[in-house]
Amino acid sequence: MSTPVTVYVPRDSAARSVGADEVAERITAAAAATGREIRLVRNGSRGMLWREPLVEVAGPDGRIAYGPVAPEDVDGLVAAGLLDAAGTHPLHLGRTADLDWLRTQNRVTFARVGVVDPLDPDDFLAHGGLRGLRRALELSPQDIVAEVTDSGLRGRGGAGFPAGIKWKTVQEADSALKFVCCNADEGDSGTFADRMLMEGDPFTLIEGMTIAARAVGATEGYVYVRSEYPDAVATLRAAIATAYGRGWLGAGVLGSDLRFDLSVRVGAGAYICGEETSMLESLEGKRGTVRAKPPIPALEGLFGKPTVVNNVLTLGSVPMILADGARAFAGLGTGRSRGTQVFQLGGNVARGGIVETAFGVTLGDLVEGYGGGTRSGRPVRAVQVGGPLGAYLPTSRFHLPMDYEAFAAAGAMVGHGGVVVFDDTVDMAGQARFAMEFCAAESCGKCTPCRVGAVRGVEVIDRITAGIDRRANLTLLDDLCDLMTEGSLCAMGGLTPMPVRSALEHFPADFGEQPAAEPPTTTDLATTDLATTTEARR
Repeated sequence: MSTPVTVYVPRDSAARSVGADEVAERITAAAAATGREIRLVRNGSRGMLWREPLVEVAGPDGRIAYGPVAPEDVDGLVAAGLLDAAGTHPLHLGRTADLDWLRTQNRVTFARVGVVDPLDPDDFLAHGGLRGLRRALELSPQDIVAEVTDSGLRGRGGAGFPAGIKWKTVQEADSALKFVCCNADEGDSGTFADRMLMEGDPFTLIEGMTIAARAVGATEGYVYVRSEYPDAVATLRAAIATAYGRGWLGAGVLGSDLRFDLSVRVGAGAYICGEETSMLESLEGKRGTVRAKPPIPALEGLFGKPTVVNNVLTLGSVPMILADGARAFAGLGTGRSRGTQVFQLGGNVARGGIVETAFGVTLGDLVEGYGGGTRSGRPVRAVQVGGPLGAYLPTSRFHLPMDYEAFAAAGAMVGHGGVVVFDDTVDMAGQARFAMEFCAAESCGKCTPCRVGAVRGVEVIDRITAGIDRRANLTLLDDLCDLMTEGSLCAMGGLTPMPVRSALEHFPADFGEQPAAEPPTTTDLATTDLATTTEARR
């Protein structure tokens, strides 16, 4: 009897939304009709979302990719040798490992996403799973924290706060009960990396949280997932149940003295719960509103106990750090931005998806290189980085390296790594208005600068675009942005002015303003000096 051929069809919700389930069914039926035995694996997505559904077939030289495959393409693909990993069909892309999109990336957090069956624990182990946890169980809690600190890992949720410092604070707190909470309330527009990791490699998140528990002395953990991610919730819960069955969670983790219990909690759809204290309020069964700080969650977090709060990508980076050592992780990146970031390309972009690479790649490399420019074929005009409260950057800023300090110096932020592309038809005054409107809709309402300031911001921008007393209203908008930045209780109101001010700075014509004169270049100055000297001689 012949060995069954292994066929991979993603179960990621992005792939399913464009017909991956139907493609899997058609492949199974076509194989049966031709008398071929197959092993169908529903893996995560490789991150090439414009190629989804991406079908892979295991061949003698590695996995061969085909895509995007529609259900009606399956019969033709099978007839052309799909089940033999042949390359005679137009949808044949070649060896997956050789595709430029993947070949040039540094897959660390996403090393197993798209490679393994997300719910097969043996597949997880075969691809290096639990190496980090096993090493952590051999180290003291202090050594684990030192490893994370030395790696330079910073929070991937937006603020970029050093993870090791947060963990050390929780570790040194005096409390019999401590928690580890993962904030998976991924609400930023153009972001989907948390979802893809939870759906494509949930055991990595479980491993990262268990290492954190060991490091700080926590016994309970929660993954707070937004309600808009039902597939991620189902996958995580199934993986957690498997982990308990394998002794990776619960009492005596991997035969050690560690006890760690983990649960999934589903949010109610509030963007504000991406902020850590609002998430904690929601976890406690309350309305998601921001807490004043201090006290910080590391000292008084969930139910008033010391709590580690990190997002999915932060905790998902931890297993590699423990497995390969801090130096390996710190060897990637630039300056104080160490390791990799999972950038997410969305909006009007030709090739949208996941790009995990070391910090330091330029914005232009992401948008034009990986993204291929706009999907519409028109010129890129603006790119928003860091979610709906991130800055709008023109193409003249494409030289910026993707790192926290470089972006901060440019009045922008890397945030969660979302990169949303706009072509030259975008109305930037309308985008600035959207930022204020978004804040007004999503504010928890606890502080006046955010709650009222965003509503007033919409009104002022409407007056500016209508040409009503433009200069006075531009001054008023600037004052309002100052107030929101300095007076808001959290980053919701504090960051809303960033997209507004960046739109005003880089695209003043959309507000009825004349662009500021560009400073003369060295060549211009030399020409001017020469002309002046010549005129004087005459």
